[in-house]
Order: sequence, then structure tokens, then C-alpha cells
Amino acid sequence: MTAHSFDWAHIGKATGALAALPMYDFPELQPATDGLWAAIRDRLQTTGVAWAPPTLTRSGELEALWSDPRLLLTQTCGYPLMTKLRGRVRLVATPHYKARGCDGPFHRAAVIVRKTDPAQNLADLRKTRLALNAPDSNTGMNLLRAEIAPIAGGSSFFSNVILTGSHADSVVAVANGVADTASIDGVTWALMQRLRSKLTDQLRVLAWTSQSPGLPLITGRLTDLATFQAMRTALEDVVHDSALASVRNELLIVSFHPLSEAYYHGLMYFEQMAIDQGYPALK
Repeated sequence: MTAHSFDWAHIGKATGALAALPMYDFPELQPATDGLWAAIRDRLQTTGVAWAPPTLTRSGELEALWSDPRLLLTQTCGYPLMTKLRGRVRLVATPHYKARGCDGPFHRAAVIVRKTDPAQNLADLRKTRLALNAPDSNTGMNLLRAEIAPIAGGSSFFSNVILTGSHADSVVAVANGVADTASIDGVTWALMQRLRSKLTDQLRVLAWTSQSPGLPLITGRLTDLATFQAMRTALEDVVHDSALASVRNELLIVSFHPLSEAYYHGLMYFEQMAIDQGYPALK
């Protein structure tokens, strides 16, 4: 079936479109996230996207959601966007968050250690234990790999890499002494400083990584142009709605930028730079 023959309205009505905003969906923030989606949904429905789902999906694996043909709107990581999802989804917009390390739609990762850790720079992390949220994470893996590559000398740098499953769990692992360091995206770090201060108060930022485009909002590849444009318009509207100011503040959202995919190609530059220095894998 081609993009021209795909009837998005039909499949959305018949099987139910899917929407999810999972990347910073802490339990304490779910009411605000639901409020944001309700505002987006209402605007979509008034512009003819009647099949916009009433509620967000919070179940199932992210990779299954990203590739589901019913996908209307969700958020992913920039590295999967340029690798496993390339050509399979469309970039809708990139949020601008009000958090340290964020500059418009671009962000950095905070390399954290315990406050009692004697490390003064990244080189001091040699032979320490790394907590890694996921092997395909841009902030947890790709940006950190690019920072470590020049000092790794083409060999293993960390004594152990512990997969945690999420940035939040990586913060817990470092705070509890299970790991010694982790690379945490700036938005997660800012939110955890507010929501999990007992953990973050035990930690400090050793360094910030280079900058890259932030976590993009995406839709299915076959989403029709009218629906795509309606989503961009809805996102622009919710930024300027004064009634949603508290929701935006709670989620640290400033605005949404219609970045093109070309901006994300730079993520592969970080990968290639590490490869060229003999450090293709974070280890």
C-alpha cells in the first residue's frame, strides 16, 4: 500500500489511533501530560481529526508503538530516529524545554557522579561503573560515547556498563552506589531535581556533553498531510494558550519547533567521530 492509497482517516476510525507522550511521564506529571494531550486532542478534533484518541496510551513497548501503523503522535529519542526508525516515521516537531542544558530545541546530557566522588573530569571516570539507560539512547549512549572516545585510546574505558532501562533508574543506580556515573538528558535531570530531590541532592554534574537536537515528536510515516499540518498547528496553539500556562510550566515546555530531519543527521556525526577514534561501542 502506498502513501497515496493509505486511508489514515479510515484506519484511525476503524481501529483507533494511538498517542503517547512517554519520555518524561513521571507519575507526578501524568495529570499535566494528560492536560497537554487533551488540549492537543481538542484542537485536532475541531480541525477534522475526529479520530484523535481521547486518552494517551501508557502500555506496551515503545518500539512497538513507534512502528504501529495507527500511530498519530508520540515522542522518541533522536538516535533511534536516525537508525531503526529512519524512513518509518515522520518528524512533527521538537520541544523546547526550560531546563539547564537546553537551548531552544537543542539539549545536552549531564554526566553525573556522587557528590563524594573525587572525579574532577571525564578522564577520572576510567575504570568506573557506568549506568546506561539503553544502548540506543542519544543522551545516555551516543553523546557520552563521543565525549569518551578521545580519552579511551581505542580500548575499554569503563569497568562495567550496567543497563538500567531508563534515565531515572540510572540516577537511582548512581545515588545508591550500584554505579558510579551516568549520562542523563538535561530535561530528566531538571525534573528529577524537582521530583526526586532526595536522590539528586546526593549527586553532582561532573560535565555536560555536546549539544544535539532534543527528543522529537513523531507520527507514522503514512499520516496524511492534512493531519500532519493539523498537529503542528495544534502544538503551536497550545504554546500560546494562557489557560495552559501551568501545564507547560509543570512539564518545562516553552515551545515546539518544526525542525527538519536534517538537524538530526548530526547525531550520526557523533557516532562516526567515535568510530574514527577506535571507540565504536560505549564500553
